Amino acid sequence: MSDLSDLYREVILDHSRRPIGRGDVSAAEVTHHELNPTCGDEVTVGITLSPDGRLETLVWDGHGCSISTASASVLTDLAAGAPRDEAIALIDEFRALLRGGGDLEPSERLGDAAAFEGVARLVTRVKCAMLPWVALEACLKTA
Repeated sequence: MSDLSDLYREVILDHSRRPIGRGDVSAAEVTHHELNPTCGDEVTVGITLSPDGRLETLVWDGHGCSISTASASVLTDLAAGAPRDEAIALIDEFRALLRGGGDLEPSERLGDAAAFEGVARLVTRVKCAMLPWVALEACLKTA
């Protein structure tokens, strides 16, 4: 299990060091800002949906700990180009993973997001990991 934990830790660090999808959200049709007042992490997610309901644009900007940055990166990598319903299903599955307290086996669909399984055991860090996902969820409800 230690090897898997090390791998997951590396995935989070890699996404934190070289985040995917960070950029200017001003051109997006819908944006939503989330703040974690406990630690100061914040993220703004911007989306544009294509006429067929796919996430044509998914971009984010913000600052925070390695967990929130990596989570935004992983979210972008997984959900960019996805149909709206698929993106909502990913959000729901990620939320269930984090609420499972480390007892839920992540599906293959979660890809690198499975690396956050250990975060579920760190209650104070769950909000950090969920921040960009909650922002995307709000964007999808508004769009």
